[in-house]
Amino acid sequence: MNKIRVLIVDDSALVRQLLTEIVNAEPDMIAVGAAPDPYVAREMIRELDPDVVTLDVEMPRMDGLTFLERLMRLRPTRVLMLSSLTERGSEATLQALELGAIDFVAKPRIAIADGLREYRDLIGEKIRAVARSKPQRLAERKVPAAGTRAPARVGFASTEKVVFIGASTGGTEAIKEVLLGMPADAPAIMIVQHMPEGFTRSFAQRLDGLCAIRVKEAEHGERVMPGHAYIAPGHSHLSVARNGANYVAELDQGPPVNRHRPSVEVLFKSAAKFAGRNAIGIMLTGMGKDGALGMLAMREAGAFNIAQDEATCVVFGMPKEAIAVGAANETLPLGAIAQRALAQLNSTGPRAVRV
Repeated sequence: MNKIRVLIVDDSALVRQLLTEIVNAEPDMIAVGAAPDPYVAREMIRELDPDVVTLDVEMPRMDGLTFLERLMRLRPTRVLMLSSLTERGSEATLQALELGAIDFVAKPRIAIADGLREYRDLIGEKIRAVARSKPQRLAERKVPAAGTRAPARVGFASTEKVVFIGASTGGTEAIKEVLLGMPADAPAIMIVQHMPEGFTRSFAQRLDGLCAIRVKEAEHGERVMPGHAYIAPGHSHLSVARNGANYVAELDQGPPVNRHRPSVEVLFKSAAKFAGRNAIGIMLTGMGKDGALGMLAMREAGAFNIAQDEATCVVFGMPKEAIAVGAANETLPLGAIAQRALAQLNSTGPRAVRV
C-alpha cells in the first residue's frame, strides 16, 4: 500500500514535532519532511513531491496566504491549513479556502500539545480526505469580487418554500457558488457546513458581502424568512420547526450526530418532518455520509433533492452516499445547481403545499 506522503509546514518546532508524530502513527501515511517557513517548504515540495501539505496560516518571512497563492498558481497542491481559533484566524482560513486550500484544522487556543493529540483522529481523517481531493490551479478558480449580485428574481417570495443545503470538505466555495446564483427574493435557505465555532460567523459575514440574499448565522427561535440564508453556528445543530404558520430556526447543543455538530442529518430530518413537499434538498461536496439518510427522509416526504456530481466535488463523499441510498432526484454539476433549484421552485408555483 502506498502511504500518503505529508509535508508539514509550521514555524513552531513543537507543532512540527507533534504533527510528525501524529502522521507517522497512522498506518497509511508518513511525514516526509517538516519545514519551518515557506522558503524551506518551497524547496522541499520540489524535492519530495508530497501528496498533502499541512500549512500554518501565520508564518515568518512569508505569510501562509502569500505562499499558498504562489503555490496554487505555479504548482496546484493538496493543502490542509492549520489555523488559530480566533477571528483573525477564521478570516485568513476563509481566504485560504478561496485560494485553493482543500480544508483546515483549527489549532487549540491553549495547551497545544494536549489539544493536537486530542485531534489525532480528526487530523488523520482530514489528511485522508485532502489526499483524495482534486487540487485546482488558482487561475482556474472563480473568485468573485465583493458586491457580486444575482440580477434575476424568481418572481415570488414564498414564506413556505425552503431550500436546505448540507456540505463539508470543499463546501465553503461550493455553498458560495450556489448562493451567488440566488436572487434577492429567493425562498429561505438553511445551511449546515461542517465548521468550528467562530468560523461560521466569519463565513456568514463573508457571504453576506457577496450575495444578493442576506446571509447570517442562525439564531435560536428566529423566523425563517425569504431572501435570507441561515448558517448553522459551529457550536450547535440547526433544525427547522413550525410556529403557527411560520418556519423558525432551532439550535441545540445535543451530542454530535454522525460525529458532527452541526450535523446535516439533523437539519434534513427536520426538513422532512416540517417542510415536506415544500423543501428542496441540496447535498454538496464533503467527506463521509452525514445527511444521506436525512435526505432520503426528505425525498420520501415529497421534497425534491439535488446532489452535486463527482466531477465538480472536491470530495465525492456525502453526495455519493446520498445517491447510493436513493435520496437524490437529480445529480448535477455545481454550476447548474442554483438554476435547477430555482426552476424546480418556479415549476411548483408560488403557492405552497400545506404539510
